Amino acid sequence: MFLACLIFMMGIVVIVHEFGHYLAGRAFGAAVESFSVGFGSPLFERKDKRGTRWRINWIPLGGFVKFAGEAQTAADIGKLESGLVGRPYPELGVGQRSIVSLAGPLANFVLASLIFALMLGTFGRPNVEVGIHSVTEGGAAAVGGIEAGDIVLSANGKAVTTPSDVQMAAILNPNTPVDFVVRRGEVQQSLTVTPREMVRENELGQQVPQGTIGVQLANVSIQEPTRYNPVEALGQGVLQTGKTLEQTVTMLSRIITGRMSIHTMSGPVGIGDVSRRIVNEVWAQEDVSVGTRLSELFWMLLGMCASISVGIGFFNLLPLPVLDGGHLVFNAYEAVTGRHLPEKVQEVSLTFGLILLLGMVFVITWGDVIETGLFGGGGG
Repeated sequence: MFLACLIFMMGIVVIVHEFGHYLAGRAFGAAVESFSVGFGSPLFERKDKRGTRWRINWIPLGGFVKFAGEAQTAADIGKLESGLVGRPYPELGVGQRSIVSLAGPLANFVLASLIFALMLGTFGRPNVEVGIHSVTEGGAAAVGGIEAGDIVLSANGKAVTTPSDVQMAAILNPNTPVDFVVRRGEVQQSLTVTPREMVRENELGQQVPQGTIGVQLANVSIQEPTRYNPVEALGQGVLQTGKTLEQTVTMLSRIITGRMSIHTMSGPVGIGDVSRRIVNEVWAQEDVSVGTRLSELFWMLLGMCASISVGIGFFNLLPLPVLDGGHLVFNAYEAVTGRHLPEKVQEVSLTFGLILLLGMVFVITWGDVIETGLFGGGGG
């Protein structure tokens, strides 16, 4: 079941991303050589009347759409596939190619907004008073003056309505002061707490480097959730996507500046492990009906799918030559100079970008392996 859930989630996100590129390219009359879900040899392949190969490959993670004459790797430079209906990709205008590059990440953000809108329209936005159940002696919260029984009202100027608001403030700001406003009795107090980054077990049992303030949280009072009509839910879905994107940008900036560990990021192995743990946790509820468990699992994984979609959309905008952001850099050069980037420069850039990307994947995957405890080093 966990494998089916993982493939389903990743498949949706990848297909939506690549279909965004495909639709934009077709809108400008570009010839499409192939639309592939997964990598490796094809399990299924069909060629349509325009010559496009529609493929499902045997490695069910990732995917790509290949336009005729498009240089996705160094080996593609100067090659032009024949027998396809449409214009070669290099013949599109620089603005058109830029729109095609942006269409994939944009499709991911639209998918995330629709999923968040569906969830908020169905359940509403929770309104919870988050209290401090206990404080770890000598921890960051204790040093900052937070006490058991305090009600957390805001973190860094943002209202706290769920425990995750407090947790994210700590996770995103390791070794960085966070301004909390708490209510103690009838009095509001402003306190500054500096989360400490440490490797610890998260709520799913993974060993991860996280910022923590050393408290146990509790829901003091649960109020009626804020309800939205379909139009309002769509607007809130867009806002939630923006919030998730902001958190992603903040995390990456912290990693680049050395304020957070790169192992905070997760790749397919980490995502798969989270999926497995969620499935196991939900399915272990023996006193809950199968229907209820399936419903709970569906909504939890759907929310995870939205977050993954935001992450993939943002990651593809990074200015690495093999990613959409890299192609935007190439297009910017062409727009400024009026000519294509020299083929030799493209070849070197794509090769270097691929090496750098593979290096990032290796480091992130190794961190995922440690977190998942595959070699006995973590929970699980």
